[in-house]
Amino acid sequence: MARGSLVTARSVGCELRLRVDEPARLAFQVAVASGADATERLAFRADGHPIEAAELTDAAGNRLHVVDAPAGSLECSYAAEVPGRAAEASVDAVDLLTYLRPSRYAESDRLAATAAAEFAGLDGADWLAAVSSWVGTRLSYVPGSSSPTDGAVQTLLARQGVCRDYAHLVVALLRALDVPARLVAVYAPGLDPMDFHAVAEAWVDGAWHVVDATTLAPRDTMVRISTGRDAADTAFLSLYGGVVRLDSVEVTAVAEELPDDDVRRLVRLG
Repeated sequence: MARGSLVTARSVGCELRLRVDEPARLAFQVAVASGADATERLAFRADGHPIEAAELTDAAGNRLHVVDAPAGSLECSYAAEVPGRAAEASVDAVDLLTYLRPSRYAESDRLAATAAAEFAGLDGADWLAAVSSWVGTRLSYVPGSSSPTDGAVQTLLARQGVCRDYAHLVVALLRALDVPARLVAVYAPGLDPMDFHAVAEAWVDGAWHVVDATTLAPRDTMVRISTGRDAADTAFLSLYGGVVRLDSVEVTAVAEELPDDDVRRLVRLG
């Protein structure tokens, strides 16, 4: 297996439009993760007027922008130029244990027997390609086929889903094989239709490597937004109190080159 990732410049961003019926606190995770060499612009407007956001960075390097939104319209506009790869994040021994545990949407304890039966005789990096191919051939990508509360077990039973469902099933199976695995929200140049994208990331050979069973975009061009146990940690928008309607989401992700990909190759997120 070849290792590492290609380096290519990327332009990413999003435009979110919301209707706030009752004042609410909103937490956005749309900015590229800390550590990226990026030139960026982020702005919030309430009824057309600029509004301030407080930036918080958690232990995983996720950047949350918190807005106390008044009633009315709210817009979030983000754009970033990412010319190269992000610095490798430090590895925390506690994280490696945390990402072995079952979580809300990745019920690895309920999939232990399936993982043992399907992937017997493999180990290390071979598990990544095998799990990616297994999930990719057993699920059908069907927009709107799953609910926000579906986990890996429900996805396997339904045999269909979208990117977060594929990623949750990959994460759960890898954890069941005692491979630390986590969910990552990314900007993904080449994705069609364009949207926020979710992939898995697994710890093998002393590094985190990305696994995308959908194969809808080349992994080399992806840009990390947020990282966590599952979708509960990586949502692009979280609401606390109030009543809010998401009217529209437009995502942009363009790379100067879209390389070929091969699930057998180990790729690190850049």
